Amino acid sequence: MKITKVESHIHRSSFTYGAGESGVGGNLHLRGMDTLLVRVETEDGRHGWGEGFGFNLVDTTKDALDRLLAPAAIGQDAEDIAGLGRMLSRRFHNFGRNGPVTFGISGIDIALWDLKAQRAGVPLHSLLGQADRRRVPAYASLLRYGVPEDVARNVREAVRRGYRQIKLHEVDLDCIRAARAAAPAEIPLMLDINCAWDTVEQALAFCRAVEGMNIRWVEEPTWPPEDFAATAAVRAAAQCGISAGENAGGPQDFWHLLEAKALDVAQPSVTKVGGVSAMLEVAALTKAAGVELVPHCPYFGPGLLASLHFLSACEQEQPIEIYFADIASPPYGEALDVKDGFIEVPTAPGLGLQPMLGSR
Repeated sequence: MKITKVESHIHRSSFTYGAGESGVGGNLHLRGMDTLLVRVETEDGRHGWGEGFGFNLVDTTKDALDRLLAPAAIGQDAEDIAGLGRMLSRRFHNFGRNGPVTFGISGIDIALWDLKAQRAGVPLHSLLGQADRRRVPAYASLLRYGVPEDVARNVREAVRRGYRQIKLHEVDLDCIRAARAAAPAEIPLMLDINCAWDTVEQALAFCRAVEGMNIRWVEEPTWPPEDFAATAAVRAAAQCGISAGENAGGPQDFWHLLEAKALDVAQPSVTKVGGVSAMLEVAALTKAAGVELVPHCPYFGPGLLASLHFLSACEQEQPIEIYFADIASPPYGEALDVKDGFIEVPTAPGLGLQPMLGSR
């Protein structure tokens, strides 16, 4: 079955995320919530949907997809998904092994898995594993506010909406203490540091400061993210879990992270790491290493759906990440709303939903 068309479309929506007027925040660069939709069509007239990472830089990924990847994918075998990904990666490796080209490949891969499941007449998760969860727990991923009062208010709102795990993007200890005071003690907090600390010593000082706060993990504690030895050194001495992986350039980076014994939790991002095919490779690596896998997933499009199906199929139940932001026009409307702390898994063939095209 040959690929006949690869198209991209940017779905753009305004959003709010609960920041107060005095908040400096860490997400002021996000003026809208952008989703790069990737549509792949085959000679039988079917089409599937994928997503390439980018947020406000989706135009860059779109350019790589439209000018490099799409022409090379036309005429290729849609059923050899992993083979196509390897071919595209090797052909365009000079443009970077981690960035817009890989993000575009990820979008094509997700769309082809959508097509594969459609042809089989089953929801995607049926091709990925046997667990068949009909709903997946969700954790609220709060954006950075930088103001303790804003943090506390949004944590309380997340709890009110039914979330039972919460991730912060704060590095200020007063903000983290405010979150801990606002949430019931049994609700764990995850702390995404976004590579804030330059040294292992700084990262360990932070980890010691949050001991006793029911912290499930500290995420990407040191800069740069590819310094796997530094991450491993933090993990060896910290009393909390250490996670990383959203910036990994593919399964090979996870192999190095696991070889270094740097992780308690691996966090591949389906729209960045190489799509569903790469997620399955990472899952095999983490299972062999005895490391938990909790996907990085701050999306609202096919990347969210692919992650949802992946988690539905996993042997061990893990939560899906949901950006704690209210967007005006989600790509799937209300179909993926969190209800009582869970998201229902679509049961129609493929990803199970069709995005509503908006913007451009």
